[in-house]
Parts: sequence; structure tokens; C-alpha cells
Amino acid sequence: MSERKVLNKYYPPDFDPSKIPKLKLPKDRQYVVRLMAPFNMRCKTCGEYIYKGKKFNARKETVQNEAYLGLPIFRFYIKCTRCLAEITFKTDPENTDYTMEHGATRNFQAEKLLEEEEKRVQKEREDEELNNPMKVLENRTKDSKLEMEVLENLQELKDLNQRQAHVDFEAMLLQHRLSQEQRRQQQEEEDERETAALLEEARHRRLLEDSDSEDEAPPSRPRATARPNPTAILDEVPPRAGRRPTLHPRHPGPPP
Repeated sequence: MSERKVLNKYYPPDFDPSKIPKLKLPKDRQYVVRLMAPFNMRCKTCGEYIYKGKKFNARKETVQNEAYLGLPIFRFYIKCTRCLAEITFKTDPENTDYTMEHGATRNFQAEKLLEEEEKRVQKEREDEELNNPMKVLENRTKDSKLEMEVLENLQELKDLNQRQAHVDFEAMLLQHRLSQEQRRQQQEEEDERETAALLEEARHRRLLEDSDSEDEAPPSRPRATARPNPTAILDEVPPRAGRRPTLHPRHPGPPP
């Protein structure tokens, strides 16, 4: 049974690789590649903005008669996402960037302008120092002063970092927790004292009110005395000689 994956191919005994015809391709042939827009651009035809990082199926070709230190320069063709107009740009190995060619305009880039300005200032300085030795001395003095200031600032930062390095943050947190606990205990003690004082004041006020109420109590009413019945004399029997008078009830019962 033959192998499913064939790693070795069969070459007949009379195989001669020199007889294989070579494929002659044009030097300016184009390839289809997948790339992302290297910078922000705006289409000249419809004004559509194409942002950096947008993906395109582009055509790539080698620019003829252009090179930088033996490095070839490539040109890319893309189409606008709105109007399908053709936009071209090529590589710039000298500045490690891309150059816009046709179909769109490159948007403003502050970083690139800053780099160009730094290069221009550096070039002007080199041109001045080339024919003016006093300018060279002046620039060296400025550079030395600037370097000393930078070193002083760096030393200050190092000292500050060393002071912060000796700080024990765990001890600081522990001290903070202890201070919070002490503050809470003091607050509880103050609350307890205030509560006890309020209770004592209420008890004293109650005692004063009770004593005042006893002093101001109204005198008790005298007990009512029994009044004599004015008709009781009619029920009395006249006493006989030698006997004490007896009282009969007002409504005597029947005789026995």
C-alpha cells in the first residue's frame, strides 16, 4: 500500500534539469499582495478619508531605475473605497517611510514635521560649526551646561527615590490602623460618658419632681360625721322610774 503523503518524487534515469525551459518574466511584473495603508490619506477624486491601517488588496511592482544603496524601491497600487479611483505610493528606504505619488494627498502628521525640523536644526548647526570655530566652542559650552543641569535633576530624582525607598509602607499602614482603633475607642468612651451623664441628669430631675409633688400635695378631707336623725325622738319610749330608756327601731317587726 502506497503512502498517503508522498515526500519523495520519482525522477527517471534520463532526467536532465538543464533541459527545463526557464520562465522569462518581465522585470516590471506586478504581484497581488495584501497590505495596510501606511499613513492617513485623502482621495483627490471624491474626498474620502483613508485611515492608517485600513487593509487593501494591492498590486505591487518594482520601480525601474530607482534604488537606494542597492535596495529596490517598490510601488503599490490601491483603489479608493468609495469611488474606486487608483492611488499609488512607493517606499522610501532613505527616510524609512512611504512617499505619496498619485491619486491622494497625505494628511498632516505632527511627528514627521517634528523629525524634519530636528534634522534641519542639526544640519544648520553643523554648517555653522564648519567655518566658525568660536561657534563650536559656544555650542560645546551650552551642551556642557545643559548636561550639568540634566545630571543635577537626575541626582535629585535619585535622592527622592532613595528617601521613598526607606519608607516602610507596612509600618505606616499599621500605624494608621492603630490610630483609627484608638480614635474609635476614645469615641466609644466619650459616648458612654455622655450617656451616663444624661441618665444621671434624668434620675436627678425625676427625684426633684417627686419631692416637689409631695410638698405640694392637697390636705386630706375630714371624715364626714354622722348627722342625728331629727325623727329619732319620736321612736323613743319614755323611760319608767328606775329604768333606762330603750330605743326601738323605727319599723319594728310584728310581736311574737
